[in-house]
Amino acid sequence: MFEYFYHEVLRRTIISFGTLFNGITIKKTDDNGDTFSVVKVPLSYGPTQKFLARIEQDPKLNKSTSMSLPRMAFEFIGLTYDPSRKVTTTQTIQIKDPTTGKNTKKVYTPVPYNMQFELSIMTKLNDDALQITEQILPYFQPAYSVTVELVDTIKEKRDVPIVLENITMQDDYEGDYTTRRVLMYTLRFTAKTYLFGPVSKAEPIKTVTLDYYANTKGDKSKRDLQYTVAPRAIKDYDDSVTTNLDEDVDLTETVFTVIDGSAVSADAYYEINGEEIFVTSIEGNKITVKRGQDNTNATKHVKGSAIKAITAADTALIEMGDDFGFDGSTF
Repeated sequence: MFEYFYHEVLRRTIISFGTLFNGITIKKTDDNGDTFSVVKVPLSYGPTQKFLARIEQDPKLNKSTSMSLPRMAFEFIGLTYDPSRKVTTTQTIQIKDPTTGKNTKKVYTPVPYNMQFELSIMTKLNDDALQITEQILPYFQPAYSVTVELVDTIKEKRDVPIVLENITMQDDYEGDYTTRRVLMYTLRFTAKTYLFGPVSKAEPIKTVTLDYYANTKGDKSKRDLQYTVAPRAIKDYDDSVTTNLDEDVDLTETVFTVIDGSAVSADAYYEINGEEIFVTSIEGNKITVKRGQDNTNATKHVKGSAIKAITAADTALIEMGDDFGFDGSTF
C-alpha cells in the first residue's frame, strides 16, 4: 500500500518558523538616551527545560561559565489534523516537470495539518523581555503568513499562516540576591501547513471506449454501438520537416505547391506555421488539403515555409494542456 517518499514538509516548516525570529536585537541606553550596547538575541532549537537545566547548573552571577541571557528557544511540540481545510481526496494537481518542462507530474491534493510550536524567551531583566516581545507581537494579528516551498520536485509553494494562540509569563525567582533570576515568556503558535503524498508521472489518456445501449428495458446483454477514440497530437513536437512550400499561400487556398510531393502522404495531418492541415490527395508536387484543423487558424504562408508531419512519435510526446483531436471509429 505504501511507497517511500519524503518531501521534508515538516522540516521546511520548522525552519521557516525559526527563521522568523532569527534577527531580534535588544538595546541598552544610558541616562541621556544614547545607545551603548546592541545585543543580538541567540535563537536555538530545543526544549525549554534543557536550557533551564543548563542555567540552574550554574546559578551564581559570578560564574563565568553560566549561560548568557537573554536567549530564545523554539520547539515543535504537536501535530494535528485540520478538518476545516479538508478538500476532495481524489482531486489531483498536475504540473510540468520544473527541470525538463516536458513530462507532467501528478500529486494528490495535500492533507491539511496544524503544527504547534512554542517560542520561549528567557531574560534576566524584565525590560529585555519586553523589548523582544514587542518586536514580535505586532506582526501577528493573530496570523502571519510565510511562503514555503513545500515540495521541491514540483516547486510547490504555499502560504502557511502562523497563528499566535497565547502568551504566558513566568518568574520563579525565590532565591537570595546571589541567585540568578530568569524571566520566561512563552508564546504558542500554530502553523497551518499541508502534507503531500508521493509525486508520480502523469500519462495522457491513450484510449477511451464508450458502450451505447439503446434497450429501454434495462437489458444490457445487447450492445448496440461501441465508440472508441484515441488521442493524437495536433502539432509537431519533434520538428520533423517533410518538405517546404514552393509558393506563397493565402487564407483560402486549399491546393499547395510543395518542393517534393513524394515526401507527403495522403490522409495524414501536418503542421505549417502553427496551422494544422489534413492532406486529402497528392498530384505531383501539388497537395490538396483541409485548412485549420482541430480549431487551429488558417493563416497566410510564404514560400519556403516548412511543412512538418504529425506522427505517432508526436502523440507520444503530448504535453499537458494540448487540446489534441480524436480519431473516432464505430464497430
